Amino acid sequence: MPHDLKRNRERMVREQLESRNISDPNVLQAMRTVPRHKFVQDAMRLNAYDDNALPIGYGQTISQPYIVGLMSQALEATQGMSVLEIGTGSGYQAAVLHAMGLQVYSVERIEELHAAARKLFAELGYTSAQFKLDDGTLGWPEKAPFDRIVVTAGGPEIPKPLVDQLADPGILVLPVGRAKRTQQLVRIRKNNGDITLEKLGSVAFVDLVGEHGW
Repeated sequence: MPHDLKRNRERMVREQLESRNISDPNVLQAMRTVPRHKFVQDAMRLNAYDDNALPIGYGQTISQPYIVGLMSQALEATQGMSVLEIGTGSGYQAAVLHAMGLQVYSVERIEELHAAARKLFAELGYTSAQFKLDDGTLGWPEKAPFDRIVVTAGGPEIPKPLVDQLADPGILVLPVGRAKRTQQLVRIRKNNGDITLEKLGSVAFVDLVGEHGW
């Protein structure tokens, strides 16, 4: 790998994550390891480690590194857990979760992004992750329950199928908001059948499209 890309990635971790209270060592190590520049369009590679979301085509984006770190940390995941990701996109969030030692299941509704992510994962040797082309708001019932669920698009409500497919105990992290592109990032905990919700801050995600989304 070109030295400047590795240096940029290290700077990303130091300046965008560690300086903003991303402290989970598993998350930091994963984001030091995953080559983010391979998950963006060629024309954007020089900007891959900037503190910005970037377009990946089809009206979708790759989230800014801080948000990926924040959501990954919010999962409070440990190695070996199963995690369902809704919204594969470029595959970067899934790659970070994979590098954290999680068993990743990722659902994408746009065929071109689904195919590109699968191809890139194969090229990088990330062989254990599983992908599905479907309406992500329905989850992946055949693989449920999941120890953790993360949603990388914003909808007007919390999709009930995802809560149903969450293990007990389990954690679901997702952006929710009644206005498009303006959401609150929330962490839902399921414990002994009880559901609690914690707000983690304001975010702006692309639309969660599907039966239980927009």
